[in-house]
Amino acid sequence: MFGCIRKSIPNGLTCLNLFCGCVASVYAFNHDFDMALLFIALSAVFDFLDGMAARVLKAFSLIGKDLDSLADDVSFGFAPSVIVFSFMQEIMYSSGGEEMIGLSFLPYVAFLIAVFSALRLAKFNNDTRQTSSFVGLPVPANALFWASLVAAYHDSLLEFTYILPVMIILVCFFSYMLVSEIPMFSLKFKSLRVKDNLIQYIFLLGGCLPLLAVLQKGGIAAIIVWYILLSVITQKKPV
Repeated sequence: MFGCIRKSIPNGLTCLNLFCGCVASVYAFNHDFDMALLFIALSAVFDFLDGMAARVLKAFSLIGKDLDSLADDVSFGFAPSVIVFSFMQEIMYSSGGEEMIGLSFLPYVAFLIAVFSALRLAKFNNDTRQTSSFVGLPVPANALFWASLVAAYHDSLLEFTYILPVMIILVCFFSYMLVSEIPMFSLKFKSLRVKDNLIQYIFLLGGCLPLLAVLQKGGIAAIIVWYILLSVITQKKPV
């Protein structure tokens, strides 16, 4: 009985990740980007906890691995796609000019995020190089970037004349980052010693805390940019 419950705990946490991703998508369709950000953040918490639970309880399974990828593509692929799609639709409607006629297909570019997130997850599941670090941008980081960016700067971005082409360029750039061969460090701590985790401490104390303190919810997007830059500077290309 206990063994069955123990094995079900990680999958239960994964299902909570999926549930939060679905709720985030609904809020995104309704243009409530603050709540969408909250539920994507909750998805990220459950995504972290399911992996931890699987390791602590030694409850790994092939079903859990597949379920995790499916949940992640909803929470960190589809949900941020809907956020960007809804925001780009707002841009189109707020412009209201005849120059936008015939360009109604452009918001659908946002769903490249979901497509490349699925490719990223499939690559991660079959890439033996990614046991202690990452190759390419992790999908939770990508999702948090988009959710934070739109939730924090929604009104300001709408006033920016050239925001639509900028959004399309950003979607293409971050889609590439998901499947790129750029090495990224992991936040898994080998110990509490600074020497063993110097990059992680620099990331957390030298960037995350100041950015969150100054920019608040918009700081999450800035943190992801900081993560990418620090990875490019410090990480060696994996063999």
